Amino acid sequence: MTAGGNSFKRWFRRGPWENGATVTIALGVFMLMQSFSHFLFSQSLTVILTGTIGFVIVSHFPE
Repeated sequence: MTAGGNSFKRWFRRGPWENGATVTIALGVFMLMQSFSHFLFSQSLTVILTGTIGFVIVSHFPE
């Protein structure tokens, strides 16, 4: 195996990226439920959708 292929597998493993996408979704849900900032509330759907799309993409990465 080449060094480039090994580097690709090291950076694009499913576990850490899935955790990041899950945290992004949880952050969006928190932004949706909080009551102290209208800006955070208005951006919550964008953050939730970003995390969900990221999770769908990352679920195709190798383990």
